[in-house]
Amino acid sequence: MARVKPLAELIEGCIGPAFAAQGFASTDILAAWPDIVGERLARFSRPARIEWPRRRRTSTEAADAGTLVVQVESVFAIELQHLAPVVIERINAHYGWACIHRIVMKQDRIGRGGRVTRTAKPDPARRGEVASAVARIEDPSLRDALDRLGVAVVTER
Repeated sequence: MARVKPLAELIEGCIGPAFAAQGFASTDILAAWPDIVGERLARFSRPARIEWPRRRRTSTEAADAGTLVVQVESVFAIELQHLAPVVIERINAHYGWACIHRIVMKQDRIGRGGRVTRTAKPDPARRGEVASAVARIEDPSLRDALDRLGVAVVTER
């Protein structure tokens, strides 16, 4: 009877060469990215490529550490910058050797093409609370802006 192969084996063979062209030895860092940086930051960042030093090494020298290029949404770049030493440590622990020595961030939109649309509606009771909270504001443009902000905050996602 033929052995069923895990999907990971098939994917690695199909897309492995494309990732190798970007400096990734395997697709593993992409799959492990949420575990390395956390779910929240993983939604707004992703590894783009690893840049390895161009210097040739002899067979007795250890491999030089590379630079990980990460695409990150602009509002999360500062957070990733502050967490860079921890992220580097986690990546190196994941692979078991000091393969990354620095992270370079490239600001870009991640995983969301086009505009984000809200389909959820706010709870009518919460909507009433927002309306009564902003009703006393005299400036109509400020009142409308705060009303939209309040609705966005109370809307269930």
